[in-house]
Amino acid sequence: MANQTPVPGAPSGEPNSQVCIDRHKLNAVLYRALMDQKGSNHVLRCCRSLPGEGPFAIITIHQDTVLHMACYSKQQDLALQLLKLLDSDPSLNRRLAEMKNDVGNTVLHEVATNNSMIEVAIEILKRAPELLTARNVLGETPLFRAVRYGKDEMFELLADELDRRKSENEEGRKACLRRNDGTTILHISIFTENFDLALLIANRYGYLISARDCNQMTALQHLACNPSAFLGGSEHGRQRRFIYSCISSRDKAGEGDVGCWQDLKSNAKSGFRWPIWEALMEEKHRYETACKLASKLLENDTSWEFTNPQAVDRGAPTRSISLLENGENSLVLSKETAEEDGGDDDDEKGKTPPEGKRTRYSYIRSKETPLFLATMSGIPEIVEEILKKYPQAIEHYNDHGRNILHVAINYRQIEIFDMVVKMEIPARRLLRATDAKGNSILHMVGKKGKRYVLRKSRSPAIQLQEELLLFERVKEYSKSHFLKVLNHSNETADELFASNYCQLHEEAKDWLKRTAENCTIVAVLIATVAFAAAYTVPGGPNQITGTPLLLYQPFFVVFTLADVTSLTFALTSVITFLSILTSPFQLEDFRKSLLRKLMLGFTFLILSVSMMMVAFGATVILMIQNKERWTKIVLYSVAFLPVVIFGLSYSPLYCRLLKACSGMVKCLLELCPRWSFTSSSSPPGTTKFFNLRGSKPDRITDSSV
Repeated sequence: MANQTPVPGAPSGEPNSQVCIDRHKLNAVLYRALMDQKGSNHVLRCCRSLPGEGPFAIITIHQDTVLHMACYSKQQDLALQLLKLLDSDPSLNRRLAEMKNDVGNTVLHEVATNNSMIEVAIEILKRAPELLTARNVLGETPLFRAVRYGKDEMFELLADELDRRKSENEEGRKACLRRNDGTTILHISIFTENFDLALLIANRYGYLISARDCNQMTALQHLACNPSAFLGGSEHGRQRRFIYSCISSRDKAGEGDVGCWQDLKSNAKSGFRWPIWEALMEEKHRYETACKLASKLLENDTSWEFTNPQAVDRGAPTRSISLLENGENSLVLSKETAEEDGGDDDDEKGKTPPEGKRTRYSYIRSKETPLFLATMSGIPEIVEEILKKYPQAIEHYNDHGRNILHVAINYRQIEIFDMVVKMEIPARRLLRATDAKGNSILHMVGKKGKRYVLRKSRSPAIQLQEELLLFERVKEYSKSHFLKVLNHSNETADELFASNYCQLHEEAKDWLKRTAENCTIVAVLIATVAFAAAYTVPGGPNQITGTPLLLYQPFFVVFTLADVTSLTFALTSVITFLSILTSPFQLEDFRKSLLRKLMLGFTFLILSVSMMMVAFGATVILMIQNKERWTKIVLYSVAFLPVVIFGLSYSPLYCRLLKACSGMVKCLLELCPRWSFTSSSSPPGTTKFFNLRGSKPDRITDSSV
């Protein structure tokens, strides 16, 4: 027979006894009354009828008492009345500090999870002061629980009470701010994204800023791994910046002052409310507070001082460059170089994290500085703030010999890359550096961090084009004698790129073929319909002369022009898609020509569909030309419905293609003359270019590089 769980609060004996059944019924009544939040009088009567138990009667399978449930359900008046029942029996008052549920939570632990239970917390602390330092099975004190659930008012109450405790020594008070796994209240406030509270904690307990958790990470390191907390790390960062720039900040309080924001939120409940505006305001406040918190945490952070002293230029060609070239700007794709590169910073083969509970990911993160973690996560706000306070931090190298440019390119954080390159003097040294495995910044384009996640879903062809354009862009920053540098795997940047993106190349080829084939079928069908419509004119021909009967109607001209234009565009799109299908699909072709052809084909196809529907609408109007004007408007609107649906369906892909092919305009601007001069204040050998293109950076030509 299976073991049966004893009934909570029932006397020992057989589980199926009448006493147990009656107790089940009583617990059901109490539980229902507590959940309804309207049966407080009934709950009090039931508790009075249970001598020796009262508010400590266990009513749930998790060993929660009536008082636990009253506090959990935020019934402050009921909880206060239940506490008064303890005065009738001194033994019950002594049990207040002993009653815990199956996870070790006391009544004060439950009270700490809500700001509306302040009076209950004060009453409990008067009756059982030792509950302030009580811990549950995770080692969390009520103060820790208040921070975990973002209850700032409860935190201030419990923190003030803890600071007033003269019986607790300094180490004891500090221990209350940390649970068993080493996580502090500052860590947990960042995990839960309660940045107002985190800022308050950082100002009150400054020593927690440098405290480390079980993964040996500080609060700033964890914040630097949370890109969603900042505008620069969000998916629509630029759009959000524009929106928030139009919103005036409501938070005029100083750092750590969360009262102002709480007052604004409470005042909004009583007046006119606009939910969308309030949501935008709250999100903007959250971003601003995250930036203030980052600024506070990095004041004393000097982790960038511990750098790799061996970080020097290690790359050097070991074989003839002429044997590597297949043209001036070719990307060599060979089977010999298609082996997997194990040089990523995530591939520390043979190494085991020092602690059994720590994952490889947490181990790697703990060894990186906040500067590099923010770069990996794509948080330019933290990177900019660190470099603003400590500009010398830009020269930090990690254990793999990589600088901030290596990391930014490896994780495709181009905004941070551009920010660093603008610092011209230190950028010279960073641009020429290679990591511990001989990889230059150009090699890093062929590598991608294994923890890098593409934020937006893109087609393989567009992904490959973006990588190729990035390769060309980074190449412009590199000096000519750094372009053919070999890493320790004896690979150039071209070879490493081609081998690592071999699979993406095949996926892009298959996707482009399927897309071109499907679009060709659609274009041929449209051409067939347009060709047939030319010989079946509306109204029919004159049986004697063969001249169309409606030849002199205005809409007949519209029909003719639309039909001819539709046929022309359809056949042009067919030719364009066929040129894609007959392409050799070389890696270099994906950089410009193939996607330009695809965009051109899509453009002609959309125009062809539009003109076909114009011809259809003109035909219908010719047939019912004697009807009212509104009838014609409705028919034209209905006729264009397929065009609208077609456009909406393909608009995301078309917009990406437009963005991907935006270089066509830049190519035209390259033909424009540029005005160059050598500044007297510039170092010898440095030439500055002023042009309207802005597409290619000026190559650093200082002889010292």
